[in-house]
Amino acid sequence: MVVLDMSIVNVALPQMQRALDFTPTGLSWVLNAYSLAFGGLLLLGARSGDLLGRRPTFLAGITLFTLASLAGGFATTGAALVAARVIQGLGAAFAAPATLSLLTTMFPEGRERTRALGLYTAVSIGGASFGMVVGGILTEIASWRWVMWVNVPIGLVVATTAWLAVPHTPRRHGRFDLAGAITSTLGVSGLVYGFVHAASDGWGDSVTLVSIALGVALLAAFITIERSAEEPITPLSLFASRIRSGALLARMFLIAGAMGAFFFLTQYLQDVLDLSPVRAGLAFLPLTAMLFVASQAASRVLVERFGERIVLVVGASLTTLSLLWLTRLDAGSGYTDVLLSLVVLGLGNGLAFVPLTSSALHGVQPHEAGAASGLVNVAQQLGSALGLAGLVTVSGHASRSVDLAPGLGAVARAHETFLSGAHAAFQAATVMLVVTLVLVTFVIRREQVPAEVTVDRG
Repeated sequence: MVVLDMSIVNVALPQMQRALDFTPTGLSWVLNAYSLAFGGLLLLGARSGDLLGRRPTFLAGITLFTLASLAGGFATTGAALVAARVIQGLGAAFAAPATLSLLTTMFPEGRERTRALGLYTAVSIGGASFGMVVGGILTEIASWRWVMWVNVPIGLVVATTAWLAVPHTPRRHGRFDLAGAITSTLGVSGLVYGFVHAASDGWGDSVTLVSIALGVALLAAFITIERSAEEPITPLSLFASRIRSGALLARMFLIAGAMGAFFFLTQYLQDVLDLSPVRAGLAFLPLTAMLFVASQAASRVLVERFGERIVLVVGASLTTLSLLWLTRLDAGSGYTDVLLSLVVLGLGNGLAFVPLTSSALHGVQPHEAGAASGLVNVAQQLGSALGLAGLVTVSGHASRSVDLAPGLGAVARAHETFLSGAHAAFQAATVMLVVTLVLVTFVIRREQVPAEVTVDRG
């Protein structure tokens, strides 16, 4: 539901702009408002689950997200819709890490947790591409408002199921780390906003530079505060493990490359292959199907037989090859050329994300599961924002430098200009995946870990 919303809104943006009279800059805030609230509050939301109980934190987040979706569908002004998106992001920041921490504490490290993470991967990563399909269908047959309202019945079912099926989780006692909460929220928000702003205004823009500088400074202050906090928002001991730290970095680069390329591939399907939003969304279904198959195979058979590291390296390698293949696309390519890359990309992501998530939670004590889950989500958000900003910058530079042949028509010139930028973006995305491959090959190295972590329903 949370991941679905990140992509489902993209398809409805043109309708939203016409209906609510958004300026281009204002329209970007339909996406940015959600990203900022979600990314900025993730560490706070994650630690709240550890201190206040994961079940009530999850229920509060889902309820808030659902109510904001209902209100957003009734919005009559751009400001009202952006406000609803902020509240959606707030709810998501509490619900998303609580979901992963519940899995971590309900299933011991080993086979059971790996299988649970397989389903988590299929839903969380596959939801992004499935959202394109749902968004296109709802926008075409109904209205942009249903892109918001579709979350309401889903939210009601999820909240009811969690209320009935998820065990009660007690509160932990201790002083709340207010200073850590403030500095982490503002620090991560500064970085996310800086990356988002760089995508539209460039890395040399003063707002971009100031935002990133403030984000880094506040996160440095956050680290200093956490060293002496009684109940830190993010225990720094979580970074002591090379396996966990390497997995978080690898996740960030994997998301940066794959999701950044996803942005340009969507444009290629609609602008070059001239597919409608619905058909473009349906074009991603093979990726979703392969991701589900690969994640289930990894969690149920492959990890147990070959070990996490081998499965992770194979998954990262396949993802790298899929992005490298995209650099071959041109104006004469057809959907079959895209299809091969989508199939390999789905297989690679499905294989990689299960052991990558497991490694990021390796050896985490039950009372720190929420904080560790928050770091997984923060790595994903920062990777998405950084990847888009970086690839848009590379693409823009290549597009401005392209040497077009004389005599080309307007459509051909537009296609060649876009393809020049897209090729550069796909090449940069491939480099990001090579970094991921290096990390998973040489940094994340461990033997199979027995299921020895104590299960804590709290």
